[in-house]
Amino acid sequence: MNMDSPFCISLKDVEEAHTYLQDKVHLTPVLTSSSLNRTTGRNLFFKCEIFQKTGSFKIRGALNAVRSLSAGGEGKPKAVVTHSSGNHGQALALAAKMSGIPACVVVPSTAPSCKKAAILGYGAQVVECEPNDESRTYTAANKVQETGGVLVHSSQDPAVMAGQGSIALEILQQVPAVNALVVPVGGGGMLAGIAVAVKALRPDVKVFAAEPKNADDCFQSKLNDRLTPNLAPPETIADAIKTSIGASTWPVIRSLVDDVFTVSEEEIKRATQLVWERMKLVIEPTAGVGVAVVFSQRFQALSKEIQNICVVLCGGNVDMGALDWLQNPKDTATS
Repeated sequence: MNMDSPFCISLKDVEEAHTYLQDKVHLTPVLTSSSLNRTTGRNLFFKCEIFQKTGSFKIRGALNAVRSLSAGGEGKPKAVVTHSSGNHGQALALAAKMSGIPACVVVPSTAPSCKKAAILGYGAQVVECEPNDESRTYTAANKVQETGGVLVHSSQDPAVMAGQGSIALEILQQVPAVNALVVPVGGGGMLAGIAVAVKALRPDVKVFAAEPKNADDCFQSKLNDRLTPNLAPPETIADAIKTSIGASTWPVIRSLVDDVFTVSEEEIKRATQLVWERMKLVIEPTAGVGVAVVFSQRFQALSKEIQNICVVLCGGNVDMGALDWLQNPKDTATS
């Protein structure tokens, strides 16, 4: 545990990651939409991690994790291994390539083909597994043993969490008047990193998690006040956040995240399509979860004093070959 914090990371860890990453990742823009502002009656700011290297925020945590492994005094690891639905795998593959380290990424067989192709394109080995947390964990552990490498978890690794938290430092500079952040949550690495930074620097700013109703382990955990993982692999179009929060991220979420909002599959689809059409931004449905939340009835019921909302558009790696739901959204809804 970090001695400066009751959690596994502190503000200092996030600030150190941010300093390291400044010349290695893009300072992604914050964009606005007057039409979406009118619809919601609030000022919406969209942090566009869709323009980040590898198409998602994940490169921040991956680069910081590889840095921390190489800074341990023992030199570079023989290999880095992870299990990922796609975006973290792409990011770790690129981070490893930049450091000259072999990488192996375990992906569920259901992962979008575009994400698997991108991982291969960055020079990593791809190993498919069954689409559940147990199979992912088991297969990755075998690859660690086989390669003599090190596991870099997509969300529970403290260095990954700290790297993702650098998003918050940028938002607080780019949108000084921000009242709340809306952050999609799967394993919770980005949410936890952001929450640690925001609550240390601006405790008045709300941090809200955004989650599909079909994968609502974070919501259930907050409701029950105990870690409550998904009992079965979730069925949701938001493929990047099917993973449950874990032992490293849960304490931060329990203490620092103000609330968790859930949205239906139909709401996610509508929000994703709305951003495509109104803002001309290609976001993946996982990023659409945060947008759907600010349009949701429960969010709209929040005090209008929470006026300036920043939504993290976490990724833009859309599987163009799987857009049948766009033509027939009601036929494919699973909400």
